[in-house]
Amino acid sequence: MRFLYKLKLPLIASYLAFLTLAGLCSARADEAACEPAKLASKYPGLVGKTIKVGQDGESVPFSTRDPKDFTKLVGLDADLAVATFACIGVPMQFQIGTWAGLIPAAMSGQIDVMWDTLLYTPERAKKLDFVVYMNAATGMLVAKGNPKNIHTLGDLCGLTSTTTLGTTQEAMLRDASSKCVAAGKPAVNIITSTDMPSGLRLVQNARADLVSVNKFVGDSMVAANPTTVESAFDVVTGAKIAVGTAKGNTDLVKALREGLAAIRASGAEKAIYERYHVDYSLTTEPAVLTE
Repeated sequence: MRFLYKLKLPLIASYLAFLTLAGLCSARADEAACEPAKLASKYPGLVGKTIKVGQDGESVPFSTRDPKDFTKLVGLDADLAVATFACIGVPMQFQIGTWAGLIPAAMSGQIDVMWDTLLYTPERAKKLDFVVYMNAATGMLVAKGNPKNIHTLGDLCGLTSTTTLGTTQEAMLRDASSKCVAAGKPAVNIITSTDMPSGLRLVQNARADLVSVNKFVGDSMVAANPTTVESAFDVVTGAKIAVGTAKGNTDLVKALREGLAAIRASGAEKAIYERYHVDYSLTTEPAVLTE
């Protein structure tokens, strides 16, 4: 895992000015508000800390390298993290690593939070606390023209599918494979990779028939590779996208929930969704899930 960049003080100041002004203009008295000057009284456990935020920099439109400055990350989750921690009043820095490696890094405390298309699951909640903020969906991508005629999970029996190791998409594919076997059909051959672009390349190179990814990541992949891949179908599961942190970070969990609520009240959250053309209706009220 390699250090990427540290949020600079001028950037913090600009975010705070915007968030404070927006909060005063649009938030009702009973809504959350950004109060960075009250860090010590609201979240004493965060005083003096710099929060390490793990992202992979390869999950468009959630986390990607800034085309104007490759030393920085931008995207829906990257910008939400910057805005939220500016609202809280605590410095942060991004740390980049493979997506599959970020979950154990958060569980072990090597990073403070994973904020990168992470889905809440009860199994993960045994070692992580979550703050959910968005509904999720899964996209299924195939080679252009859909040569294997794949339209449902049931069509995958005997075919090769790929996804990122440790994701809910992997669990979905394994469940589909079990159903194939139970019906007397061949199992799904599942290849796992450490990141989403690797899975896409397997489909483009005809080593896999389908890649399963977050729907919005998949939409971006299709837009960037319109001659080689297409969307076969989507699966809406009711899963929640969340920020994850190791158990025991009480003040951090509270700050994340309240910070997300505050940037929602101010209008900053909606502006970020619009910037990356992500459907704002999929957002949910920030909530803490622990088990």
